[in-house]
Parts: sequence; C-alpha cells; structure tokens
Amino acid sequence: MTELVGRPRGSALERFFRFGANGTTLARDTVAGVTTFIVMSYIIFVNPAILSFAGVEGLEEIGLPFDGVLASTCLVAGVMSIVMGLVTNRAYAIAPGLGLNAVVAFTLVATEGLGFPEAMGIVVMEGALVTALVLLGMREKVMAAIPLELKKAIAIGIGLFIAFIGLVNAGLVTPGEGTPVQLAEFTSWPVLVALFGIVVTIVLRARGFPGDLLVGIVATTVFATIVNWATDYTAYTGPGAERYARWPGDVVDSPNFSLVGEISFDSFATVGIVTTIALVFSLFLADFFDTMGTLVGVGKQAGYLTREGELPEIRKPLLVDSVAAMAGGAASASSATTYIESGAGVGVGGRTGWVAVVTGALFFPFLFFAPLIGMVPPQATAPALLIVAWLMASALTELEEEAEAAEAARPERRLAGIDFHNFALGLSALLAIIIMPFTFSITNGIAFGFLAYVVIRVAQGEWRRVHPLMYAAAFAFALYFTIPLLHDTLGWI
Repeated sequence: MTELVGRPRGSALERFFRFGANGTTLARDTVAGVTTFIVMSYIIFVNPAILSFAGVEGLEEIGLPFDGVLASTCLVAGVMSIVMGLVTNRAYAIAPGLGLNAVVAFTLVATEGLGFPEAMGIVVMEGALVTALVLLGMREKVMAAIPLELKKAIAIGIGLFIAFIGLVNAGLVTPGEGTPVQLAEFTSWPVLVALFGIVVTIVLRARGFPGDLLVGIVATTVFATIVNWATDYTAYTGPGAERYARWPGDVVDSPNFSLVGEISFDSFATVGIVTTIALVFSLFLADFFDTMGTLVGVGKQAGYLTREGELPEIRKPLLVDSVAAMAGGAASASSATTYIESGAGVGVGGRTGWVAVVTGALFFPFLFFAPLIGMVPPQATAPALLIVAWLMASALTELEEEAEAAEAARPERRLAGIDFHNFALGLSALLAIIIMPFTFSITNGIAFGFLAYVVIRVAQGEWRRVHPLMYAAAFAFALYFTIPLLHDTLGWI
C-alpha cells in the first residue's frame, strides 16, 4: 500500500501509453491533442450543415435536424478517437469524414431518393464490409487491385465535389442565364461574407496559422452577424434565415440524441438489391483509400513506419477505423474515418494514443452548444470546404522519394502523378474526376472511371492487366446503370 501511495500520479498513464519509450511526455502529448482538436474541429460546424442541407433551396426540409447531427458528430468523434488512442496507442483521431458526408446527403438521399435512415443503413453496411476485410486480411489485396491513378482520381474528384457544394451553398455559384451555372454577382451581403471568409482563411493557411479553418469559420460568422445586425436582419433570406448570423436566445442546450440508432436497411426494397450493393461499394471505395493514405502519411511523420515503409500492427487502427464507420452510420453522423489532421498533433511532438484521447475528450463539451453553432451560415463553412478540397486534390502530388520508390517498383511509370498520356489510365481518371461534380454524385464518378478503364484495356488487348476484382466492380456498375432500363422495359428488379 505504501508503494502504491508513493508512486507518481502520472505513473499509470506512463505505464499504459509509454511516453518515455515513444520519445515524448504527458505534457507534450496533451498539447498535441489540443492542437489536433483545433485543426479538425471544423467538422463540428460543417457536418451538421451538410447533412441538414443548410441553405440549400428545396432540400432543407428533408435534411436532418442540425442539433441532432451536431450531437451525433461530437459523440462519434469523441468516443471513437478515445477508442483509437486506447486500442492502438497511436496519435490518430477520428471524426465523420468530410466528403463521405457529401456522398450520404447528395448522392444517397438527394439523388437516389433514399431516406436518411436507409442512407445510414448503407453506411453501416459499408463499415461492416470494411471490418470483414480487415479481419480477413483482405483490405490490402483490394487496394492492390485498383490502379494507383484511379485511387488518386477518386480523391481528387471528391475534393472537387465538396468544393462545388461549398460554392453553391455559399451562393458564389448560381444557376446561369443561358448556361448551367455562373459566378454570382458581388452585389449581395451573403456573397460578400463568403468572399471575406475565403480571403481570411487563405491568409491564415498561407501564414501557417494553427486552426486556420476553425478561426476562419468563427471570424466569418462574427462578420456575418455584424452585417446582419447592421442591415436590420435582412441580409439573409430563404432556408435557415431565422437562425443564421443571429445571436441565439439560448447559448447552451441539452444534446439532441434523437438520431442515434435511427437506421434502416429498407434500401433493398426501396431501390433494389443491385443498386444497394452498388451504393455500398461506391461508399466503400470513397472511405477505403483515404484511411490507408492517412495511416501511412501520419505514421511516416510520427516515425511509426519501419524501414520498409510498413506500419506495424496496422490491423489495429484499420479495425478501429472500420468500426468507426459503422458507429457513424448508427448515430446518423455519416461514416467516421481517421483524419489527416492528426498530423498537426504529430507535428508538435505528439506520439502516443494519449493525443487521440485528449482530442476525443475535447469534442464532448460541444454537445451542449448547438444553438450557438447553429448560427454559423453556409458562407462561413464554404472556405473550409475549399481548403479541404485542395488537400484532397494534393493526392496528385507525391514526395520525390515516393515517386522514386514507385518508379523502382514499376519501371514503366515515370511520373509521380497521373499519366494522362496513357489513354487507359488518363481518360478513366479524368472521367472519375469530372463526373463527380458534374453529376453531383461520387458513385457516378467512380463507376465511369472503372468502366472506362476496363473497356479501354480490353479494347487494347491488355485484358490480362486488369485485376479480376476490377472486372467484378465494372460488371456491378454496368448493372447499376442498366437498372432503370430493365425496370422500365422488362419489369426486372
């Protein structure tokens, strides 16, 4: 008993997280956890805005309640980040994925006509699929089946897609007169507020300011609130005008957990078995590659990788990440994933799972500030979407040593990015990139890219270079596109 009393208070944490063995301290990893939270906390504002269709004319009435999504977002991010830290002892933080939430809102609900419970059921199924692949050791094999160029194209296409969403929701891109879209005239206060936010956020990012996205959102909201007050609250009209840029009557409120458990698997009856499978597969692809890249990228920065570039015990973070996807769907927060912003905490010296624990714990207080966060207008979140789109588009760029490694492994490749001179790789990648924002559907972009790649390779007589899994995926997407024809003409499915 005397021995226990005489031990330092931090000894239990030291034994569990092994700060000394990992070359860090409790204080340093605590600061790192706060840093990671600051740079990824923008999701608290952005995820509810996207899933509630904030500011989107004609869709806001079918969106989820803002306060409910906010509570689910904080709950999932907090719990799963802590689980990641405890299970893996690595500095990876988790939250609902930006881009993945756009798939749920604008593809599954707005385009496919599913209700949010059915859409979240697809998220749960996607997470279950990834979990099964992790447990079977198949995740890496699936990764290898898809050409690198298509993997990059998926990330870039999603980036363009969410940038387009941000610009439209902010009112900077509007339906054109004689053209599908056009740049809005800089004559309304919401447009000027959006431009203010973009300039502020870009300047903060250029200066390397920690938490630039969060500060940009707050600064733009303050500016919008001043403008709204100065114009006698006439600056904002349409959906959400009653709460945007207005100080709420109650700053603090009880969390709304009504969305937790609101899922359904009725999509099989609503849109059919084949369409449901195709939607699960497309969401799976959107989630799949981002996680692997994040784990390796942040792991390299933290010194987790071996000399061969492998992440020891990679199955642990992969398993937690896949369970987080299911948890995000079950809580109606969209699929949760490991955040590349975890690198911010690593950048200030964080190394252990205590970083993720601290990050997760900081999400919980925001459960009670839904009224305050609800005053954030779409113009304030648009700059964050643009910066994240830029980060996702950076998939086209590799570090010099990574390009050299790829060249050594595959001598025929001489470029670090996408070789657009290669017809099979270049055209399929281009279609994946442009179809996503042009059709407001990530599923369509992935499908066009896969189908084009398989068709071109077969036409070139290089069918042996196509992995069997690519053939299976292309067949599934082809069937997905023919479902309306089969239904209307033959009464199938």
